[in-house]
Amino acid sequence: MIPVRGLTGARVAVLGLGRSGLSAARALAAGGAQPICWDDNPDARAVAEAEGFACTDLKKQNAFDDIARLIVSPGIPHLYPTPNQVVAAALAAGVPVDNDIGLFFQSFATPESSALDTPPRVIAVTGSNGKSTTSALLHHIMEVAGRPSQLAGNIGRGVLDLDTPHDGEIIVLELSSYQTDLARALTPDVAVFTNLSPDHLDRHAGMGGYFAAKRRLFSEGGPDRAVIGVDEAEGRYLANQLSEGCGDDRVIRVSVEAKLNGPGWQVFARKGFLSETRKGRQVASIDLREVPGLPGAHNHQNACAAYAAARAVGVAPKVIEGAFRTFAGLPHRSQLIAEADGVRYVNDSKATNMDSAAKALAAFQNVRWICGGLQKEGGLGGLAEAAAGSVRKAYVIGREAAQFAMQLDVEAQVCGTMKAAVEAAMADAEPGDVVLLAPAAASFDQYDSFERRGEDFVAEVTSRL
Repeated sequence: MIPVRGLTGARVAVLGLGRSGLSAARALAAGGAQPICWDDNPDARAVAEAEGFACTDLKKQNAFDDIARLIVSPGIPHLYPTPNQVVAAALAAGVPVDNDIGLFFQSFATPESSALDTPPRVIAVTGSNGKSTTSALLHHIMEVAGRPSQLAGNIGRGVLDLDTPHDGEIIVLELSSYQTDLARALTPDVAVFTNLSPDHLDRHAGMGGYFAAKRRLFSEGGPDRAVIGVDEAEGRYLANQLSEGCGDDRVIRVSVEAKLNGPGWQVFARKGFLSETRKGRQVASIDLREVPGLPGAHNHQNACAAYAAARAVGVAPKVIEGAFRTFAGLPHRSQLIAEADGVRYVNDSKATNMDSAAKALAAFQNVRWICGGLQKEGGLGGLAEAAAGSVRKAYVIGREAAQFAMQLDVEAQVCGTMKAAVEAAMADAEPGDVVLLAPAAASFDQYDSFERRGEDFVAEVTSRL
């Protein structure tokens, strides 16, 4: 656990008692603060009370008297589309609002850690797509390199549940826009921006607000090194804002769409080959085409980002290459679950938006595409090109499957359920085909998470093989 520093003796309100909220309450108590907890769910309150935490309805009048700070869980809106009632009360009372990420950065650096031979460092990863894979890959690289490492944030453990770091340890954090938007302290040693595509637009009031939330990771504390995906205009703008000139190697530019030139530090992948260049010269190259855990251009982008961040903390190219080849990938992200009679079955349930689904489709040919669910803002127009080049037929699930199918420019069968979609896709599949779950939609019309949706796909496939 990372005890919270700087709030000893203070009464600190904690709103939302899921994983991050309870973790924050424990870390606050360990640092000498007095957590005052609330969750509208009585079951969540019961769990907190069983651990000895006081629960007080923060919606009551004068609830914020003598409260030093409000800690908010990531799923609770603090500004858009409208602030949560408790958050609005804290803002009106002038009480600082923060989250567990802000508490972590406030508390991570200690006199004891600065006295170590090699102080621990934090690599924080954000972006629309690929941040989980990039974070997990970075953690794997560190393990292969023999560097002590922990993985937390939006993946793995809550940030305040991390163990006290060792000498030379690398902490890898995956951070969502919900987390970066609210944190009052954001001071990673290395910050990574993978890419940007429309997502969570209601929570951020559009693309400008969404990008601004991601940008805070780079603007609030100023990382020593920034790894920036520059395949979108926002990434190019961010890299430009952080750099003092073309040769400024504090910014490492990353691309899978263009060969990067110039005197700076760059990592790019073209036709399956990753290249690192510095001062206009190539210093390393890796063939990614046969790396089983990183299929497709979108995973090559993840590989470039992880490679750049690992190089920023001194890991050698050959060590990184070896780690790439032993990386198993993450569940629900281009996960090969079976191969039978010449047909591959791939679970990419994490492809919850149009951009991530397009990238998943582009990674394969002869696709039997299982898609559908709770559609996000922006429609499906951007999928047309990717689907036209790879999809043989779509099998649509979800409560609004018929409406979803009408927006596709490929042959589509309305199936409704995962069971029906898998049955139909397997019946149609021929040797050389890929049955791919890449929904391009959220799961909440039929499942409580994208993980549960992916698990259902896996179960339906494996029960028939």
